Amino acid sequence: MSAPGSVAAGALELLAGRGQSLAVAESLTGGLVAGALTAVPGASRVLRGSVTAYATDLKRELLGVDGALLAARGAVDAEVARQMAEGVRRVLGADWGIATTGVAGPEPQDGQPVGTVFVAVCGPGGAGEVRRLALAGDRDRIRRDTIDAVLALLLSELTENARAQDTEQHGGNGCLQP
Repeated sequence: MSAPGSVAAGALELLAGRGQSLAVAESLTGGLVAGALTAVPGASRVLRGSVTAYATDLKRELLGVDGALLAARGAVDAEVARQMAEGVRRVLGADWGIATTGVAGPEPQDGQPVGTVFVAVCGPGGAGEVRRLALAGDRDRIRRDTIDAVLALLLSELTENARAQDTEQHGGNGCLQP
């Protein structure tokens, strides 16, 4: 796989070429995804900002994640990730939103083992996807792998979205439904 910087640069280049913007919602990565994006020269043309919602109540209050969902399933959940991505997109006025939530360790959380991570991408017209990851390694490795995964998912969605627009086949609704 490519280095995170090149994946970030590729995604930012595609977004800039389309005149679109990006917002980031992070939990377990604690701002590292935004850091990887802002390490790319010219990121300010695309990146609107980020929200590090480490505490569960902030996911609800800042990003609009459903409180009943959080109470029932906890913060480590596919639908929570999707709502975080959609929420940051809405709150920061971006075309695309990406999100990370999961368990980096050292202890399990919300009934989920260490290494359970969800990454999400939400874009215009319902474009998007959520992926569940089962990562191995220590806390730092899990966080690094999460950054790689969410940036790769963003780049993949941007590429797929471009193909769908080129062929006028708008089918994905991954952002609108789990």
